[in-house]
Amino acid sequence: TFQTNVLTELKKWKLSLIEHHKLQMRQEKEKHASHVRQLSNEMANLKELLRTYEISIGRKDEVITNLTKALERQKEKIELMRNFTLWRIQHIKAKQEEYANRIADRQFRTALMKKVWTAWRSHSEEKWKEKVAKACQLRAEDVCVQLTNDYEAKIAELTATLEQTKAEVLRLHSDREQYEATMKKAFMRGVCALNLEAMTMFQGK
Repeated sequence: TFQTNVLTELKKWKLSLIEHHKLQMRQEKEKHASHVRQLSNEMANLKELLRTYEISIGRKDEVITNLTKALERQKEKIELMRNFTLWRIQHIKAKQEEYANRIADRQFRTALMKKVWTAWRSHSEEKWKEKVAKACQLRAEDVCVQLTNDYEAKIAELTATLEQTKAEVLRLHSDREQYEATMKKAFMRGVCALNLEAMTMFQGK
């Protein structure tokens, strides 16, 4: 009986241990299952976060690619602008040099033409002066001859006029003398007539 009791107690104690062990195992399983669920949720969250990161990284890669392409395009554009600017500067320099050469040639031709013109003008002026001097001399001779002829003709005309005037003066003197003689005779006749009339009057009284 004691042994039976002991066996019974041992069995109870064994069953109790088994139940306790089962309870602990069930609790551990529940705890493990809870931990597994937590880990699964964390893994799901991490997967979602990883997917978000992947999308973000993909977008970043796309943005980086677009920026790289834009930078390449900008670089090409800047290179084109640089080449165009260099070409324009060279073109402007070439035009400036061409313009400067053209101005220099024009100034050289102008200076040369001035020299030629000055030399030709000096030569022409000398010839012209000689021609003018000869022409003036010939003209002066012609004028002197013409004036001499004119003065001789004028002198002849004035001489003839003077002779006519002298003759007219002589005629006028002659007429005056005749007029004075006539007037003297008339005066004397008048005086004689008055004298006779006076004598007649005196004799009558």
